[in-house]
Amino acid sequence: MTVSLRFLTPLLASVLALSLAGCDDDPKPSSPDSGSPDAGEPDAGPYVWDGTYTELADPGDWMDPGAPYAPCSFNSANATTGVCEDLTRFDVSQCDRDALAAIPQEGIYEAVVRNQTALTDGGVRISVGAFGMRLVGEDAGTSTMFDTPLLQRDTQGGDFVVIGQSTRTATTYTVMGCKTPAPNVITGCIATCRRGAFVRAGSFEAHRVAKSNEPESSGGLTLLSEQRAASGHAVDVYVTKGHAYVVSLSNQGKPGGLTVFDVSNPRAPVLRTSISLPDNANWNGVWAKGDALYVAALSTGTHVYDISKPDAPSLIRIMPAGRSGMHTVLVDGNRLYGAGTGVGTHVYDITEPLNPVLRTIFTLPEDVSLGDPHDTFSYEGRLYISNSSGGYTVVDPTDLDNIKVLGTYMRPDQGFAHHSAVGTFGGKTIAFEGGEFNGSHVRVLDVSDPARIVKIGEFRMRQTTSMHNLILRGNLLYVAWYQEGLRVLDVSNPTKPRQVAHYQTFREEDPDRGDNLFEGAFGIRVPGDGYVYVADSSRGLLIFKEL
Repeated sequence: MTVSLRFLTPLLASVLALSLAGCDDDPKPSSPDSGSPDAGEPDAGPYVWDGTYTELADPGDWMDPGAPYAPCSFNSANATTGVCEDLTRFDVSQCDRDALAAIPQEGIYEAVVRNQTALTDGGVRISVGAFGMRLVGEDAGTSTMFDTPLLQRDTQGGDFVVIGQSTRTATTYTVMGCKTPAPNVITGCIATCRRGAFVRAGSFEAHRVAKSNEPESSGGLTLLSEQRAASGHAVDVYVTKGHAYVVSLSNQGKPGGLTVFDVSNPRAPVLRTSISLPDNANWNGVWAKGDALYVAALSTGTHVYDISKPDAPSLIRIMPAGRSGMHTVLVDGNRLYGAGTGVGTHVYDITEPLNPVLRTIFTLPEDVSLGDPHDTFSYEGRLYISNSSGGYTVVDPTDLDNIKVLGTYMRPDQGFAHHSAVGTFGGKTIAFEGGEFNGSHVRVLDVSDPARIVKIGEFRMRQTTSMHNLILRGNLLYVAWYQEGLRVLDVSNPTKPRQVAHYQTFREEDPDRGDNLFEGAFGIRVPGDGYVYVADSSRGLLIFKEL
């Protein structure tokens, strides 16, 4: 029987939800009615969509405009050491100095770059790149690129020159503004050098991401409350036992960890405690079952906390996961799945939630192992693995001694498979899959036959931003979209997702905001208590009324 709880009275919905919860002692992967709050829902769509569609081509995340973003260029002929700092090599004769002179002297910009690399055969290879920059007034602090102080800046009187460096890669970026095709948008040219040697040149389009020319919110999505995490960069949240558990990464010298809020009154969350461990301060994912809280920690593994006293978590053990640690965790029935770069997918039996037993560690075969497991999603006995640059893979984990790969979806650009949510619509199994990095968006896939996964729809926003995590609730898809904030899509017809509400969480004036692409709305939970919980990197825990 197919049931949509969304259209029942609250009392009847509660009764049916309990009847669908299943048995906790089932050691197998759960069915869609197992009660796992983020592991898929019953059929949400046949009354809207009949299951027919037209198969769509997939151009990848970034869509090449087919021409440079601006009418300027960089002359790389006879390139020598330091060529990127030679501003005379830029041809800006067709640029608009008056428009550049009117650009505000502050703002956080994210840019997508159309690189052009000369080939030995005389051709040109087009590729995508990116950078971010934070410009501040003369007396307001330090302007940055890649969250590192700029090497040079001249952005007044019609000039727009910004030179920055990625200390991680020793790469210098010289940015020359040219046009302002729309409010809060700059286009221009860029030259890139690594350790002084010329690498490539191209053009860019940069958006002041907090100024998107739309209202702060729409669709009746109202912010009820917010509380900053105790420290670090808030990235994920899980809600159980009347408490919100927010995990964070280290940021700007502040260690990450766990912050616990009492959310029994969602309009007035109360900070109860915070936890940070020495030399173990990058906590990236969180989930719970019963009295157990599972935290994915980079560089260590999965932490198991006893939350029988919800406001005072007690560390039980740390389950190691190799040098890279664990990136994300997922609970489905009596299984705990952990995914991490270079460590494969760990599967634990959590029949006793506080005493996980490692059952297996599996990696995908060589033909689909170009990446590493970044995240997982479980639905109807199948495990959906976002395998970073290795694509989006469906496996049957029923027999842990013989895990079967059922199919993989690879994009032509080998884009980064990051996160997904799966449900049933029109009698078909539909995955809402998202990437990470510039242009990443919601991609709708028919995964009914994993051996032939088909793209049937998509929802995009600015190419200068990236989506992050998503949650499917009935016919609504809630998406944490970094600088685009919280986005709510009606996917009752999955071939045509449409936005029905949003809330822009990203503000330039928030403490510790940087120019990184990975800023803003990170994590999201819709636990069924009538509220939406978002982890924003700077603002911490934000609570909204569920639509």
